[in-house]
Amino acid sequence: MLFVALIFLRVWWRRCSVIGGGPKNLPPGPPGWPIVGNLIQVILERRHFIYVVRDLRKKYGPIFTMQMGQRTLIIVTSPDLIHEALVQRGPEFASRPADSPIRLIFSVGKCAINSAEYGPLWRALRRNFVTELINPTRIKQCSWIRHWAMEYHMKRIYKEASEVGYVEVMSNCRLTICSVLICLCFGAKISEERIKRIESILKDVMLITLPKLPDFLPLLTPLFRGSVREAKELRKKQLECLVPLLRNRKAFLESGAKVNEEMVSPAGAAYIDSLFQLEAPGRGRLSEEELVTLVSEIINAGTDTSATALEWALFHLVTNQEIQEKLHKEIVETVGKNGVVTESEVEKMRYLGAIIKETFRRHPPSHFLLSHAAVKDTELGGYNIPADASVEFYTAWVTENPDMWKDPDEFRPERFMEGGDGEDVDWTGTKSVRMVPFGAGRRICPAWTLGTLHVNLLLAKMVQAFKWLPLPNSPPDPTETFAFTVVMKNPLKAVIFPRTN
Repeated sequence: MLFVALIFLRVWWRRCSVIGGGPKNLPPGPPGWPIVGNLIQVILERRHFIYVVRDLRKKYGPIFTMQMGQRTLIIVTSPDLIHEALVQRGPEFASRPADSPIRLIFSVGKCAINSAEYGPLWRALRRNFVTELINPTRIKQCSWIRHWAMEYHMKRIYKEASEVGYVEVMSNCRLTICSVLICLCFGAKISEERIKRIESILKDVMLITLPKLPDFLPLLTPLFRGSVREAKELRKKQLECLVPLLRNRKAFLESGAKVNEEMVSPAGAAYIDSLFQLEAPGRGRLSEEELVTLVSEIINAGTDTSATALEWALFHLVTNQEIQEKLHKEIVETVGKNGVVTESEVEKMRYLGAIIKETFRRHPPSHFLLSHAAVKDTELGGYNIPADASVEFYTAWVTENPDMWKDPDEFRPERFMEGGDGEDVDWTGTKSVRMVPFGAGRRICPAWTLGTLHVNLLLAKMVQAFKWLPLPNSPPDPTETFAFTVVMKNPLKAVIFPRTN
């Protein structure tokens, strides 16, 4: 029996272990163990998955395979292959892999723009979002919301600095951007306490949906029933928090839509107004649970990525006063010392735009794009890509590659100015892939223009009004940690002084 077992393992190792080539012609990759594949090997590394991927890229090249339990991961790191898959052959790689039971609880069976499989439902949800929330007319119509929230932001950080001696950047930026997105979604102004509660719950939702062991080995699911119960309880809190806002907006519309202190946007100006009327393919009129899912993904994604970018940008301005003063000079030259920074004005600020681009290059929101899947069995780079595989695009390497960027570890906004190595970079990835902080192709983040607008406006306003300095005896720490986005392990705290010239 031992001899037969050894023969079986030998045959399995040679034919079934993920090593590339073979009958399946998968990309090469590290040999795995029976049943668990590379999962235990990754766990035994005792470090974040991203560092494992970095090492494997050096060994196996631009495209490789990892067998994580029952999930096959195809890791793509080459800018040419990323561009081929997402742009040149976008429809072929525009779907999403199967979701875990916990993710399905919060997406109500993939009824969300980010998680929906490529097809009629995804097209309808995305088209409605683009039409109703990020078209130029709607962005202009809702500019007062940004003005209101950002003016309150300036007062709040000044008060915090006066009372405690410094400003905690991330928490303040999250609160402000979250308030903007809540108002855009529901057309309502709500209390700061209520915004903080919504923000906290949605942050917990993001964290609880991160990959867990049963996602790779479903047979272990019974051992993690506590996690499922916890997810259901969190979903209940999410609904209790947001359903009243849905019902208030619906009652407002049905009662004549007369603007008041809470419902501040007219009928048709809030994202939720369009969702009430939407006939979703395969779903019909959306339920309250589905509506909560759709507004939650907008608030969550927009808050987290924008606030993270602002914290990293300010980190570099605090640690490099020369960059900060150069930006301040541009702002004053464009709008004046006390002028109003508007959407149209920030478009004229080239150095501001260069700082934001360099921030997204140096600190992309995530090292990977959201998982993709091929709509059917196909090939990429000469290898087979099964339709049931998770295709993971490791885009952080693109921004770190010394063959594509001069001194990639250096934060230098000038690279995006005239004559710089990033002057003509298309950060949507349409022309080529050198940085894709928002994805590329069919599944590019539909709100990337809105998110960058918020980052540009808020950074310009903060630098126009205040000089930002390191907290004495507590220099900013650039150590990263991995949450939903790549954030500073120790949140940035800075001293501010009102500018007098």
